[in-house]
Amino acid sequence: MSGFLPVSRADMEERGWEQSDFVYVIGDAYVDHPSFGPAIISRLLEARGYKVGIIAQPDWKDETSIQCLGAPRLAFLVSGGNMDSMVNHYSVSRRHRKTDSYTPGGVMGKRPDRAVTVYCNLIRKVYKQVPIVIGGIEASLRRLAHYDYWSDQVKRSVLMDSQADLLSYGMGERSVAEIADALAAGIPVSQITYVAGTAYRAKTLDDVPDAVVLPDYETVKEDKRAYAESFRIQYQNTDPIRGKRLAEGYGTRGYVIQNPPAMPLSTEEMDQVYGLPYMRTWHPAYEEAGGIPALSEVKFSLVSSRGCFGSCSFCALAFHQGRIVQVRSHASILEEAALLTKEDDFKGYIHDVGGPTADFRAPACEKQLKSGACPGRQCLFPSPCKNLKASHGDYLELLRKLRKVPGVKKVFIRSGIRFDYVMADRDDSFFWELCKYHISGQLKVAPEHVSPRVLSRMGKPEFGVYLAFADKFKKINEKLGKKQYLVPYLMSSHPGCTMKDAVLLAEYLRDIGHMPEQVQDFYPTPSTLSTCMYHTGLDPRTMEPVYVPKRPHEKAMQRALIQYRLPENRRLVAEALRLAGRGDLIGYGNKCLIRPEMEKNRSGREKGGRKIRNRHPQKKR
Repeated sequence: MSGFLPVSRADMEERGWEQSDFVYVIGDAYVDHPSFGPAIISRLLEARGYKVGIIAQPDWKDETSIQCLGAPRLAFLVSGGNMDSMVNHYSVSRRHRKTDSYTPGGVMGKRPDRAVTVYCNLIRKVYKQVPIVIGGIEASLRRLAHYDYWSDQVKRSVLMDSQADLLSYGMGERSVAEIADALAAGIPVSQITYVAGTAYRAKTLDDVPDAVVLPDYETVKEDKRAYAESFRIQYQNTDPIRGKRLAEGYGTRGYVIQNPPAMPLSTEEMDQVYGLPYMRTWHPAYEEAGGIPALSEVKFSLVSSRGCFGSCSFCALAFHQGRIVQVRSHASILEEAALLTKEDDFKGYIHDVGGPTADFRAPACEKQLKSGACPGRQCLFPSPCKNLKASHGDYLELLRKLRKVPGVKKVFIRSGIRFDYVMADRDDSFFWELCKYHISGQLKVAPEHVSPRVLSRMGKPEFGVYLAFADKFKKINEKLGKKQYLVPYLMSSHPGCTMKDAVLLAEYLRDIGHMPEQVQDFYPTPSTLSTCMYHTGLDPRTMEPVYVPKRPHEKAMQRALIQYRLPENRRLVAEALRLAGRGDLIGYGNKCLIRPEMEKNRSGREKGGRKIRNRHPQKKR
């Protein structure tokens, strides 16, 4: 049956249902589009013959809000939504955000902090015995003990606080389908302990003799070195082929067991997932509020891949989607492109074709599919691996086909390309066609910094690679007769970044004449290498000490240096330059970042004799 999945008893009755098999509780509004995780999981279960009802953004202060569809036959599914609820609510300075793009009209406050835990506890108050399975980004990255930036504490696995029975981590299609089939077969949820890509609670380790035992929660809570060592083990076991079963102790409460990751989807399976009968829009109940703002960002974009072998330290993709790239077929993507052209508000522009990294369209090497990703070697850092297949041939062929789809005027690439991967490709055909067809004046790329010390902690290539990319970009555009520009994404206050490193970045921006409109201050989100460094002061890959800028004032100075031209940043920039021993950059020379601050005498003149102009002269009468 087509249409949106039931969100009320009336919807269930219209379908002739007395009871749902699963009730899916989500922190976002209900958007039935393949860019939204809950839509994929619910449609996947529907395709397997299960009845799924949706409770979107229930009132967590009212127990009846969780009862609107009644008790499910098999289980409650719970997800915080497409974003972590804490990241959704708070900026890096821990201030409340004003809008929520995943809520009708962008209204803030329709979901609680730590949504997964709050929703599960609400369910447990009403339905004591119904199994609860949690998933999505919020649960996935909190599956074991983790540093929580917002409370500045190491928190327990979300399984312990939420009272859920099972946790599905990663993208979830395989594990959720297997859990559903097991529950439907009558297997008690307490016995579903064998599913790859899941975590569960156990009283003892008697039945898991093969588990790698991590330092227990109390130890990692108090000992930062133990936390870093535990994280290193977890990071080395994110691969579905090499990954081991992990166990984390919680004293008298037993253990949290993390099974190895689920295998990546094949191209055929990816096609099936993205070919499900999505409505491709928000539920009509949200029309009056103006719809869901987040959909506008992705409505006319195409997901072509999952996973990322770039492995940036500040990114959680290695933990969530994995390092093995999974792709859809050209036919599947072209079929979706044809659907886009039939939308009433489609103007002929496909906004993006990509994934976590747009130009990754295959595993990094043949070895990954047989033996998994290397545990002690990154594919692109510090330099491309000799086994890396650096080719844009398949992606280029896909883009050429999309440009020919009737009704498509332009195909953009906006999800970001990996510039070092482009430079590793000996064939420049993609680079030329990227500049000729797929940019609208600006190309956003992410060098992130210029300092070798900081780039090393970030897992990014040396800055010379970006400079070579920028030079080639300029030359290609000159030959094409196009005026197009690079917009570099830059990050302040990343672990390893001293004030001297921040000044180096400011000097680079001065030299290229660029001042970013926005600055990304490092945000310590759960389960990233960088967050581990932030909390422990150690790089878990090497256990070397790392300098970490934590004080708000220091972070403000680093951020101000990137926008040193703004008048409101002048005092912070001056202070930062003096702290870095770079007072030479305060003056009137071409290389100076700011001018000296003028002192006024009683006559209203600057020292030096120049008269200060009245900024607000009286109007002539």
